[in-house]
Amino acid sequence: MAKEKETNLFEYTEESIKSLDWKEHIRLRPGMYIGKLGDGSSPDDGIYVLVKEVMDNCIDEYAMGYGKTIELTVEGNQVTVRDYGRGIPLGKVIDAVSKVNTGAKFDSKVFQKSVGLNGVGTKAVNALSNYFKVTAIREGKEKTVEFKKGVLIKEYNQAKTQEENGTMVTFIPDDSMFRNFKFHPEFMENQIWNYCYLNAGLKIIFNGKPYISRNGLLDLLQRKTNEDEIRYPIIHLKGDDIEVAITHNNDYGEDIYSFVNGQHTTQGGTHQQAFREAYVKTIRDFYKKDYDAADIRTGIVAAVSVKVVEPVFESQTKTKLGSVNVDTDGPSMKQFVGDFMAKELDNYLHKNPSVADGLKKRIEQSERERKEMAGIKKLANERAKKANLHNKKLRDCRYHLNDDPPSKGREEFIAKQKETTIFITEGDSASGSITKSRNVEIQAVFSLRGKPLNSFGLTKKVVYENEEFNLLQHALNIEEGLEGLRYNNIVIATDADVDGMHIRLLLMTFFLQFFPDLVKHEKVYVLQTPLFRVRNKQETIYCYDESEKQAAGKKLGSKPEITRFKGLGEISPEEFARFIGPDMRKELMRLEQGDHIQQLLEYYMGKNTMERQEFIIDNLKVEMDKVEEEL
Repeated sequence: MAKEKETNLFEYTEESIKSLDWKEHIRLRPGMYIGKLGDGSSPDDGIYVLVKEVMDNCIDEYAMGYGKTIELTVEGNQVTVRDYGRGIPLGKVIDAVSKVNTGAKFDSKVFQKSVGLNGVGTKAVNALSNYFKVTAIREGKEKTVEFKKGVLIKEYNQAKTQEENGTMVTFIPDDSMFRNFKFHPEFMENQIWNYCYLNAGLKIIFNGKPYISRNGLLDLLQRKTNEDEIRYPIIHLKGDDIEVAITHNNDYGEDIYSFVNGQHTTQGGTHQQAFREAYVKTIRDFYKKDYDAADIRTGIVAAVSVKVVEPVFESQTKTKLGSVNVDTDGPSMKQFVGDFMAKELDNYLHKNPSVADGLKKRIEQSERERKEMAGIKKLANERAKKANLHNKKLRDCRYHLNDDPPSKGREEFIAKQKETTIFITEGDSASGSITKSRNVEIQAVFSLRGKPLNSFGLTKKVVYENEEFNLLQHALNIEEGLEGLRYNNIVIATDADVDGMHIRLLLMTFFLQFFPDLVKHEKVYVLQTPLFRVRNKQETIYCYDESEKQAAGKKLGSKPEITRFKGLGEISPEEFARFIGPDMRKELMRLEQGDHIQQLLEYYMGKNTMERQEFIIDNLKVEMDKVEEEL
């Protein structure tokens, strides 16, 4: 009898079927709409997707020929975006921001090549905001409405105004979903620059500072490279609905930035693959030599932008383009990009023999290096396969970034992929704590044995000869570049002491030396873990620096217990779960504009020069002064 009752608890009846309205569904499954939530410490965190969704509408107006300026203001946690386009039709303002599958972009005559076609973007922003306000201005009249978490709280009557036509949106992300979030200006600035590169002549004013590009993708590559690094002047090609910029440097791997209708497709897609294939074919045809594809693309730094009618993205966050034709009845993406490259790149190389010569020398350099390493690479791959059967270095997760999403549950699968993380740690105790407390679906752990080799100045041969580097390369699946990367986030997790800092620096050197595109595409982080635990019988507070410790001590009062964590291994798995979960603090490893990788490595990892000694002494004095002030 008891068994029968237990079974009834799981009956599948009419009551089991639930219907959610649009805002409830967005709030219940935010990952389907904006990817991961995050706290703003990563450039693909949800708060930046919210900004992008609003900005995309402004960009679409500009692309249609309306409004040459967009104003973006961030004050604390509040974001305001103002464009000078046509403005939402006043009678449809509420519908445009609160009814899914409602919008002008379903009318292909109005928005021919828009990035947002599902009528979801601003609705997601509305549903995920504590406060959301939109004002539409058209022909001397304005209409304003206000929402809270997707619920209409105030509707203003239409009023006369002297303001120019356009739309203004103000929102504050919901802090119950985006916990402890903070907007980092450098991430937003990078996003703004991409908008400008893809829309030459558009002016975006961010917190009072104007951003504008006159030369499109040429400007992008100039900002992403250093003049001293590149092997030949940047090739810049433009055609109807396509723009390409190409050069090479001495780095390993490929560094390709791809865009569709102004959307940065960070995970590539059919247009990026079409470019990679077309580039190889055109080069082979031009030089009349069957070069290996890897030799042609090693060291490439490129950007490709296409415009298509009704793009099909793999998810609402639009980071990967699916199979699509350039126009409704037009050529396939492969044919379109292939024809353009075969004509324009071939013509360019014929007209610029010095560029063609520089490109040929880079390809032949890659060819020589590959042949020199062929035997070593084969043995290393065999060792790695054999080691993977027995070693415990990698505790893998269930989802991977390079897995093909299933047809059923596709959106949730892609949302999980974006959160895939591998922690690189040192020592059994630290890796043990993370392994026991991790989310096995999306978090993997790779355990180092001792300090890695200082790889500065070494060739890629060492990656195959050094067991640690070889196994790490295979765990990440980056031998052939970012296309096969298995995890969206690579997090270095070491102790916050001198040895831990040294290991961290050696790993950073490894990535910058051999896989710089991981850093350029903002995949590498450093885990921040608390230095102190301050507690009494009622409350426990974890503190990440001395100032937080002092504030916690004042809050708890009467001499609370204070523990100083000397290493990750001292943090119990139960505690560690707090620090690698939704509230995980991590610092992005990023390159500033103009940074020269080899110069950076030479300065920090090369010979112990007097300049570096002075840098260490000066910074040590600054840190000592801070400690004295706190004491």
